[in-house]
Amino acid sequence: MDTRKKNNAMRVAVIDDEPIACREIKKGLARRTDFEIEIFLDGESALKKMEANPFDLVLCDLKLPGMDGMRVLKILKNRFPQTQLILVTGYGSMDTAIRAIQAGAFYFIVKPVNMDELTSLSKRALETVQLVKETQVLKKKLFNQSRQQYLIGHSPAIQDILTLIKKVCSLNCNVLVQGESGTGKELVARALHFLGIRREEPFIAFSCGGFTDELIANELFGHEKGAFTGAVDTKVGLLESADKGTLFLDEIGLMPLNMQMKLLRFVQERSLLRVGGVKPFPVDVRLIAAGNHDLKEEIRQKNFREDLYYRLKVVTINIPPLRDRKEDIPLLVQYFLERYNRMFNKQVHFVDPKVMAVLQQYPFPGNVRELENIIERGVALSDKPVIRVLDLPDDLQELSFTSFEDTEWKSLEDMEKEYLQKVLHQTNCNKGRTCDILKIPRTTLWRKMKRFNLD
Repeated sequence: MDTRKKNNAMRVAVIDDEPIACREIKKGLARRTDFEIEIFLDGESALKKMEANPFDLVLCDLKLPGMDGMRVLKILKNRFPQTQLILVTGYGSMDTAIRAIQAGAFYFIVKPVNMDELTSLSKRALETVQLVKETQVLKKKLFNQSRQQYLIGHSPAIQDILTLIKKVCSLNCNVLVQGESGTGKELVARALHFLGIRREEPFIAFSCGGFTDELIANELFGHEKGAFTGAVDTKVGLLESADKGTLFLDEIGLMPLNMQMKLLRFVQERSLLRVGGVKPFPVDVRLIAAGNHDLKEEIRQKNFREDLYYRLKVVTINIPPLRDRKEDIPLLVQYFLERYNRMFNKQVHFVDPKVMAVLQQYPFPGNVRELENIIERGVALSDKPVIRVLDLPDDLQELSFTSFEDTEWKSLEDMEKEYLQKVLHQTNCNKGRTCDILKIPRTTLWRKMKRFNLD
C-alpha cells in the first residue's frame, strides 16, 4: 500500500467510538477518493490533533463517550471555522441532526452509512472548504496590492508620521490629514485604514471639490426611490457603502457650507438619513478628511465651520512637501523605477548622476506626484538601462544645463564624505539609525567615520 502523502490532498477525520465503523468508513472513502483520512475514537483526541494541523472535514458520530458530536461541532465553529463537519446519526436523533445543521454542520447522514452518499456529501463539503481558502487567498492578494507602500522615506519627518499612523490606525477617532497637493494625503489615509482594525472592510475615497450641494448630498447620503424627478430606484450613498470601513474625504475645504452642516450632524449622531428618507439608521464609518487649504483661514473667512473642523481634527497629520525632505528623493526614485519597470516590462534600473543632481535641486511644486510622473516618463522613453537627462521634461533639461555650467566636479570620496556627514547630521549622530539608512554594518560605519575624521 502506498503511504506517501499526496500533495494538496484534503484531510479528513473520522470520529466514532466503534473501531469497526471507523475502519469501514475509511476503507470506503479511500477506494473512492484521494483524501488523507485519520481515525479517532473520541472527540478529544481529534481536537487535540487539530491544534497542530486542522482537518478540512470531520465525519463525527453524534453519540460519543464524553464529548458528543454536538460539542465537537461547537468547538470546531469557534476554533476552526474553515473546517466542515458532517454528523453521523441514527434514525432516532433526527431532531438533533437538524439542530446541528442550524448550528453550522454541513449536513448529516443516517446510519447505516451509504458510502456513495457519504462520498458525495464529503466532496461537496470539501468543495466549500476549497472555495473559502481560495477566497481568502484572493482577499489577501487584493489587500496587499491595494495597500501598496504608503509613505516612502527615511527622513525624520516621514518617520514621525509613520510612528503617529501606527499609534492611531486602530483607533476609531477621526483624522485630518494636511499637506500640499501631491504630498501623499490619500496614501496616509490608506495606511490608517489598511494597518488598522478596519482593514478587511471598505475603503472609499471622495473628493469634495467641484460639486454642488445636491450632488454631494446624493453621493454621500444616497436617496430613496422617488425622492426627486429621475430617482427611479433607491441609491446607497458612499457613507452607507463604507459602513464598518473608512470614508476618505479629500479637499474637505471645498465642501459647500450647507453640506458641512449635514456632515456635522452625521459626525455627531453617527446616523444617516438618505435624501427623501424619513427614518435615519446607524452607520459605523471612520472619517479621514484631507485638504491643502488652510482650514483656520477658511474659518476666519467664514468658508468653513469651526465646529466641523474640531470634530474632524481629533488627530492631525501634517505631511511636509518634498522640497523639505529631499533626502527621500533617491529612495522614491528607486521605488518608482521598480514600479514602472514592472508596468512597462522594461529594465531601466538606474538614473544618471546628473539626473539625480537635477532632482535634488528641483523645488517640485507638484511634490511626490510630480516626481512619480518624471520617473514614469523616463522609464517609458529610455531605451537604455539608465534614465538620462534627455529623458527628462524640457524644463528639467534646461535646469540641468544651467546647473552644470562652471561646476566644480568632486571626487567620489568627497561626495561619500559629504553624504555621510549629511546622514549623521539628520540622525543626530545616531549610529544605529545611520547604519539602517546606509544599509551598512556598524564596523563599516566606524571605519568610514575614522577615514573621514568624523569621530
